[in-house]
Amino acid sequence: MPSLGYERGSTAISEQDIEEAVRKILTWIGEDPTREGLSETPLRVTRAFKSYFSGYQQNPEQILKKTFNETAGYDEMVMLRKIPFLSHCEHHMAPITGHAWVGYVPRDRVVGISKLARVVEAYANRLQIQERLTAEIAGAIERALEPLGVAVLIQASHQCISGRGVRKHGVDLTTTRMLGCFRTEAVRRQEFLAMVNADGAD
Repeated sequence: MPSLGYERGSTAISEQDIEEAVRKILTWIGEDPTREGLSETPLRVTRAFKSYFSGYQQNPEQILKKTFNETAGYDEMVMLRKIPFLSHCEHHMAPITGHAWVGYVPRDRVVGISKLARVVEAYANRLQIQERLTAEIAGAIERALEPLGVAVLIQASHQCISGRGVRKHGVDLTTTRMLGCFRTEAVRRQEFLAMVNADGAD
């Protein structure tokens, strides 16, 4: 798993290096990084980047490691709905904001529901494309829990299309990943999508 900027090959990169890079960017766009309003911006941006990209320091499958077997034979869908997230696209580092719906049908183990949200967050807090984000969340749950099926739907807006380029506002991208019974059984898939649509997703 790559580390978050502290080490690139044999060259160590310090937080001071990142702050200096931000100062150069501010100068490049025509600003004065020494003026009062910007003097602490390099430090703030460095701290923000540590938060935005903290997912590189997390192992999503480790988050799912603690499971529970006492389910009384429960074999219906478990679903966490409309999980908000913030990510950044890997092409322009522009924000991606949206919601994820995550469902699975347990085989014999379930996981604490907060862990599903943390898995979404761990993958979102990396440079992403939405298609890969969707697949990574589903894949981690499938590998960690070995359920009968996993379904993930993500709906998000991308500032790389609204804030630059074609500048189209109010446009959402929807991606899905269906594994196991959600891929092979239409009834399971329809149940998942019906619950998503009940939340107002398009």
